[in-house]
Amino acid sequence: MMSLQIRKERVAIYPGTFDPVTLGHMDIIHRAAKQFDRLIVAVLNNLSKNPLFSVEERTDLLRQATADIPNVEVDSFRDLLVNYVRQKDAQVIVRGIRTVTDFEYELQNASINHNLDPEAETIFMMTNPRYSYLSSSVVKEIAHFGGNVSDFVTPEVEQAMKLKFKRMDGGAK
Repeated sequence: MMSLQIRKERVAIYPGTFDPVTLGHMDIIHRAAKQFDRLIVAVLNNLSKNPLFSVEERTDLLRQATADIPNVEVDSFRDLLVNYVRQKDAQVIVRGIRTVTDFEYELQNASINHNLDPEAETIFMMTNPRYSYLSSSVVKEIAHFGGNVSDFVTPEVEQAMKLKFKRMDGGAK
């Protein structure tokens, strides 16, 4: 008699503010999507940050950027990450690491999340060295002053940033 084993879908959550999504984020998304059956890129509505883009705008930009990756879905949440992980029936939290400082911060968060839910495993993915210096904050600053960000973000994000800063500056740039 043959027994059928049903394998549970491997689901990972890649949470972040993504304000805006950079090519560094996209590198992690592409690589993580290869490791899991489904990768949920979850835009965090972080109350401690003052974002350039609304949650809806960030979610839309991420959907455009990931449209060619079939096992990636984009969502947003406003809750404890471990609650969101449970809600989505995910097993893994994916975090990108650029520097030692990132590692210390992410290790602290992973430890807290593990304490809140021992079933939620965190994996760290090292950023491609090409993007180790890249952060959303740096990209926003460059774009704000009219600098070229085409090496750091997708064309859609670059255009959205130009429009956003043009509106904020009253059309000055």
